[in-house]
Amino acid sequence: MGGVAGADRTAGAVDGVPGAPGGALGASGGVVAPSSVGAPDAPAAPSGATAPSGQAAIPLEIAASYRARSRGLLGRDGIDGALLLTPASAVHTFRMRFAIDVAYLTRDLTVLTVRTMRPGRLGLPRLRARHVLEAEAGAMARWGLCPGVRVTVDAP
Repeated sequence: MGGVAGADRTAGAVDGVPGAPGGALGASGGVVAPSSVGAPDAPAAPSGATAPSGQAAIPLEIAASYRARSRGLLGRDGIDGALLLTPASAVHTFRMRFAIDVAYLTRDLTVLTVRTMRPGRLGLPRLRARHVLEAEAGAMARWGLCPGVRVTVDAP
């Protein structure tokens, strides 16, 4: 599954996101910043910048409606940043045009596992996953997303 072309992105629709603000996000979405599980949540830096503690800020689109999650990244040639599918516990890459990295997240946005999926694959559902974060293949490694890392979501 994978991206949204415009609407259906709301920060308040993300269940289990501590401190998630309500209201609709703009076309640019919010930002996602990895932080260690033991560290207190620091505010994310502006999109495309690096936070003082070394956290990377990543442009984010949120697909919270059924239609947006179903559409996902289908029909796209790539994505700048990431797409958060919520709620979701599994994805597929049928009819996709490019390989993607998939991070399965718990209710509190802690990464359970990260997988790279080529087009035409069906991912197994993760029992504890509540959200799925998708990005172009190789992006999650560059951002430092690995099991045990907590992700924060901020509105622009």
